[in-house]
Amino acid sequence: MAPYASTFDVAPQERYDRTQVAIRILIFIVLSIVGATGWFPCLLFLGIPVAAAILISQHGAQQYLDEAESNMTKWLRLIVRLYAYIGLLTDRFPGEEPDHPVSFSVTPTGTPTAGEVLLRIILVIPHAIVLALLGIVAGILLLIAAIMILVQESYPESIFSFLRGYLRWETRVLVYLAGLTDEYPPFALDTDSGQRALPSGEPPPPL
Repeated sequence: MAPYASTFDVAPQERYDRTQVAIRILIFIVLSIVGATGWFPCLLFLGIPVAAAILISQHGAQQYLDEAESNMTKWLRLIVRLYAYIGLLTDRFPGEEPDHPVSFSVTPTGTPTAGEVLLRIILVIPHAIVLALLGIVAGILLLIAAIMILVQESYPESIFSFLRGYLRWETRVLVYLAGLTDEYPPFALDTDSGQRALPSGEPPPPL
């Protein structure tokens, strides 16, 4: 698949902590009680473009993109790492540490306007529908993975690849909703291990 404006990757662990599975179950129970398992994804799909539109209106498109690493990209990185933790891709709690196993970076492109960013809420509805359907499969695989971790502290790489590909797809949609690229995200469940994001300021390797 052609490179996208964002990169996301995480490598599987050899062993997963059973205690961390118990913590996730507790988190899921709490989220279920408050109903967050249903409204939180919707809040992201609506809140991110609204926040982006406000920032673009206040600072202009170019400044918004220039400062993305210190605001929108930073927020998205924390969200993605939270999802990776909840989704059993890593036992590491979400944070901004440079050595965090979940790598995420964005190369901002385009000239977003507040109106165009808000319009993307409608434009990504097809993605939302597909991701919701794939989310059912992801939920079943998460349950299987959790049981296997409790039994043998690991789970098959095929399950890991699907869960990683699902989150990678969702990440591309969030980057588009945030107005950080004008390129419409592809309908692709990219399950391969992707290129890890380069540290800030590091030039890409020669082709």
